[in-house]
Amino acid sequence: MKRRQMLSGGLALGAVLTAKTAMPWPEQPVRYPDPRLVSLDPRFDRYRIGNTPVQRIHTGNLWAEGPAWNAVGRYLLWSDIPANRQMRWLDENGATSVLRNPSNNSNGNTFDYQGRQISCEHLRAVVRYGHDGQRTVLAERFEGKRFNAPNDVVVHPNDGSIWFTDPGYGSMGDYEGERGELELKEAVYRIDAQSGAVSKVTDEIHKPNGLCFSPDYRTLYVTDTGLGEDSDDAKGIMAWDVDGARLRNRRPFASMVLDGRRGGADGIRADVDGNIWASAGWVGEGYDGVHIFAPDGQRIGQIQLPEICSNLCFGGAKRNRLFMTASQSVYAVYVGTRGAHIS
Repeated sequence: MKRRQMLSGGLALGAVLTAKTAMPWPEQPVRYPDPRLVSLDPRFDRYRIGNTPVQRIHTGNLWAEGPAWNAVGRYLLWSDIPANRQMRWLDENGATSVLRNPSNNSNGNTFDYQGRQISCEHLRAVVRYGHDGQRTVLAERFEGKRFNAPNDVVVHPNDGSIWFTDPGYGSMGDYEGERGELELKEAVYRIDAQSGAVSKVTDEIHKPNGLCFSPDYRTLYVTDTGLGEDSDDAKGIMAWDVDGARLRNRRPFASMVLDGRRGGADGIRADVDGNIWASAGWVGEGYDGVHIFAPDGQRIGQIQLPEICSNLCFGGAKRNRLFMTASQSVYAVYVGTRGAHIS
């Protein structure tokens, strides 16, 4: 047999073997631009990066919630509420580990401007973890009554006050907390950084859930996951003017109705341009994920996920990576803007 015949035969045989033994892709590859980044308005085009994918960086939770970015440690923190633990994902190598167990069925998390972790526990308390890891209860009662189940939390930089919601979902059963009667009307509260006094800033809402400030801290946005009676703002996002330690001028900001389908917003965050990025779910394909609203309340874009999205935060070295807790998984995508706040 001539050398040329041997080579051609060997190449042909190699091609057959390669075709038969090729390993399958670990997941379906994504062709850029990622079709899950959906522009509904030209205003969103600048935020949708053409050569970045939506990545699932972790899975295996029961119900993931409360993501928060720690810039010093370069890690993402979140709660796995029913599993009664807090998880940590390291930016340097993608390793995931249990940060805290038990966590008192913690839900929302953030970091204050001293780098200390603040957590809302479904076992009816708002707590702070010091740099030494010591847990301090910041609030567990209002006017002598226990909180229902603190849900989500943000910190104001000017005075260090802590604002949180208390809708009571962790008291509705034994899966994400402990079953018990709601002792207080669902409301939004503020903890004074100096005195530790707790004040109710509003109960003009059905079930307050996620919350965030505008970039200038003059507006507080709160999601309402109650059914309500008003079709325009039920399960939507409400807004108030921030007047020191008080709120005024309640108004609807955005509706969660999309193409006649009504889902709900949960956790929310603002970017530096004043857009509101809202987790969304309980509808299905084409709806669940993240809805992005311009400062005028108009929906301008979506990030579609295969799971119900519960919450989100901006993180990464430039605060331009959006992390999304979604049912059993955590997703991440780079975007063309930065988070307005530290976590």
